[in-house]
Amino acid sequence: MLELSALVSGLGLGSMYGLMALGFYVTYAVSGTVNFAQGSSMMLGAVLTFTFAQTFGWPGWAAVILALALCALYGLLVEVLAVRPFVNRGSDAWLMATVAMGMVLDNVVMFTYGKEPRSLPSPLAQAPLEIAGNNLGVYPLQLLIPVVGLALAAVLHTLSRRTRWGVAMLAVVQNRSAARLMGIPIRRAVAIAFALSTLFAGVAGVLIAPLFNVHSDMGTLFGLKAFAVAILGGITSAWGVMIAGLLFGVVEAMITSTLGSGYTQIITFALVIVALAWRPNGLFGRAEVKKV
Repeated sequence: MLELSALVSGLGLGSMYGLMALGFYVTYAVSGTVNFAQGSSMMLGAVLTFTFAQTFGWPGWAAVILALALCALYGLLVEVLAVRPFVNRGSDAWLMATVAMGMVLDNVVMFTYGKEPRSLPSPLAQAPLEIAGNNLGVYPLQLLIPVVGLALAAVLHTLSRRTRWGVAMLAVVQNRSAARLMGIPIRRAVAIAFALSTLFAGVAGVLIAPLFNVHSDMGTLFGLKAFAVAILGGITSAWGVMIAGLLFGVVEAMITSTLGSGYTQIITFALVIVALAWRPNGLFGRAEVKKV
């Protein structure tokens, strides 16, 4: 039972990493940049859902919808304020600017929401599942999370490969001049990519909030792990980053259950280094072809 619980828990955590890594994928695929405020976006989704549902007493569905809408709006602000001005000047300062945006958000939430961790109740995370009277130690929400993560990965893959809108967005990063001549609104495409990026992170925050305490710095480590997952899976592949997230989560949970939490970060990140030494472009990524 312990192994089953660890496996399901790992799949749930891995799905969270994968969802956030999908955000890195979509911005990189469209603009060649990434949003290092992803962890803060996840925290924002969790905090807003808690605030609307618990503090204001709104219905759960309304709290989730508005929280995710505001997460997408935050992504638009990140692109307009922390990415676009630097990309237009050919500067890589957007790297630090997105980190700074995340830190600003973390501190704003800390001063308004408070430092104290709080729990967000959910009917899907109240009673563990049982089979023949045996407690599995697994909540229904932990089974739902991987389903949601894989479904969103499938939707994103389908949109990006099989629709005119998705192909147009991918064309932006490959050749901006040609995309502009074809009538593709480049600024709008990049802005939508950043909105989707933070939306995915917000979904991760909403789903994981009932399983973890909600607080202002909860997204810091999640964001770091999600970026590791994006690189490990191959940041050019939606399915790659999702599968890498699931693998990362399962390995992390198994190490924690067998060796203890003290070894978790050491071994998992050491394995990431080994994997990238073996596959520098990620487990499912492809080497970029450079024309000379």
